[in-house]
Amino acid sequence: MIVKNAEPFFSPGNSVGCLLIHGFTGSPMEMRPVGEYLADQGFTVLGVRLAGHGTKISDLPRTKWEDWSASVLDGWNLLSSCTDSIFLIGLSMGGVLALYHASFLPARGVIALSAPYRIEPGLQLTFLPLLSKFISYVPKGESDWQDPNAHEDHFSYDRYPTKAILELTKLLAAMRDSLPKLKAPTLLMHSKKDTGVIPENMNWIYRELGTPESEKKKVWLENSGHVVTRDLDKKIVFESILGFINQVSGSTL
Repeated sequence: MIVKNAEPFFSPGNSVGCLLIHGFTGSPMEMRPVGEYLADQGFTVLGVRLAGHGTKISDLPRTKWEDWSASVLDGWNLLSSCTDSIFLIGLSMGGVLALYHASFLPARGVIALSAPYRIEPGLQLTFLPLLSKFISYVPKGESDWQDPNAHEDHFSYDRYPTKAILELTKLLAAMRDSLPKLKAPTLLMHSKKDTGVIPENMNWIYRELGTPESEKKKVWLENSGHVVTRDLDKKIVFESILGFINQVSGSTL
């Protein structure tokens, strides 16, 4: 059963589609504010729910990264049936999935928010394949929310399943391999106060992108934690996304 307010969402609009992809252990809830903003601008918006997310935490270790990719492809196919062009927009792991899929799908543009390039190396990561056989979950670190009100009603799983972390590392490897093949216009955003994914990740992604220099852009945020779609800089995030879509699509909406 899907948790209340963690359901996927759809808003019909014009011929420009926005496919919104949430992050690891999160749900469509974290993309709903930007989805509502874009729907108000007239775009057709779909927020997908990734396999194993938004239900109960025991569902997540049973999924593979290919299942998360399949969730994105399902959304792409649905949105393709009612739009002429699609922008992929993802937060954190959702940004990783957006970048990965933009390397082989005909995306009009891609927007990655707080996206990791890699998980920081360490002993735990080195031995993760072995540890995942004996330790089912690991705790999350300290919260980096700058807006405590947004944090209070935010839904995500309270721990990380180790098997799912292992799948995330495989997805990240696939994304890194795909970045030079990505040619679509790209917007990257990251907060300097993000402690979940260190800000340098944005520079690493930007460097590896195959997108021409004139068609890729970085935006630094100053007053948010990791979930930039619901934190203090959300207005900047929304307006930057809108400006990018309008510029790339030639829209005057």
